[in-house]
Amino acid sequence: MDPDQPTPELLLRAYCAGAFPMAEPGGAIHWYSPDPRAVLPLDGLHVPKSLQRKLKQRPFEMCTDRAFEAVMRACAEARPDRPDTWIDERLIEAYVGLYEQGCAHSVEAWLDGQLVGGLYGVHVGGAFFGESMFSRPEAGGRDASKICLVYLVEALRRGGFGLLDTQFWTPHLGRLGCVEIPREDYLRGLGEALESPGRWPERLPEPKGFD
Repeated sequence: MDPDQPTPELLLRAYCAGAFPMAEPGGAIHWYSPDPRAVLPLDGLHVPKSLQRKLKQRPFEMCTDRAFEAVMRACAEARPDRPDTWIDERLIEAYVGLYEQGCAHSVEAWLDGQLVGGLYGVHVGGAFFGESMFSRPEAGGRDASKICLVYLVEALRRGGFGLLDTQFWTPHLGRLGCVEIPREDYLRGLGEALESPGRWPERLPEPKGFD
């Protein structure tokens, strides 16, 4: 297989081995297995009070897998702090292929019929590999990506998942409970999660504790 022309099959093999791809703008696709690795413990999500208040308001229509490719393309859009993207057409084609096989999913926030936030990732066994997220505050989607993450964690908890991989630690994810662990520990946990059946929901469950 050509690592610069990823297929759904190659992606699955890579994730099961602890690696993931990122495209160099206009160039090669590189494969990463960072040490340390960032994860969000499913019992360690921290929801700030301001976000709790917003969750109670239920500002968005939340759904899954309605517009997977649109979520990917929104995640790939240039931003003032990130003019280049690591998501190119090769990766979009490969991940859409995984989605069509039921091995990739999106969590989406809609407002008045418009997609204003979302995230996507890969699902193998009881492991979910979070790839990217976005929000469109100019369209009313302020905090939409954070709310999508809360819904994702609830779906994974109820579906019997054992691992939420976030790849790299960022201050934004750290405030929500993301931690770094040694790659050796990550690979051990990955192996255990891959052996367990994770069930992705047809409809997103409401997060507990915010009614």
